[in-house]
Amino acid sequence: MTVDPAVLTELGNLRHRLPELSGSVLATADGMVVAHDAHGIEPDSLAALAAAHLALARRFAHAVNHGELRESVVECDGGYITSYTAGPNALLTLVTSGNANLAMVHLEARRTVRRLVKLLILEAPAPVRPEIPQQAGPPTPLARRTPMATLQSTFRGR
Repeated sequence: MTVDPAVLTELGNLRHRLPELSGSVLATADGMVVAHDAHGIEPDSLAALAAAHLALARRFAHAVNHGELRESVVECDGGYITSYTAGPNALLTLVTSGNANLAMVHLEARRTVRRLVKLLILEAPAPVRPEIPQQAGPPTPLARRTPMATLQSTFRGR
């Protein structure tokens, strides 16, 4: 996959503006790396974990009716892991040290995301699958199985 040099430039500029930044990964919402500036951090693993975290955080946001998720912060003993949605199909994840100014991280990351969204050519959504044919008449009830039904008949009488 060829990465737009402007995307890599944005990630490099972000590192210069945030000296506490250990690494950044731009990934698709399903965990595939688009671009990274991550030295000493495995970008594929970070992208996969960030995508899983994003999915869970989105469910949290919807569960409490707070609308669409924009960002998520994980605070650890050694620093922060922050993820920011970059359009509907991508996310930017940053790993920073514990002495990072979190307000500055947010400010710079949000600015970078706005620029990245303009640079990204997001894939069109997958085509909708044709409808599954509906069966005529009432639905067939599902078979019910209970734990007792799975035992052999010789054990049922005891």
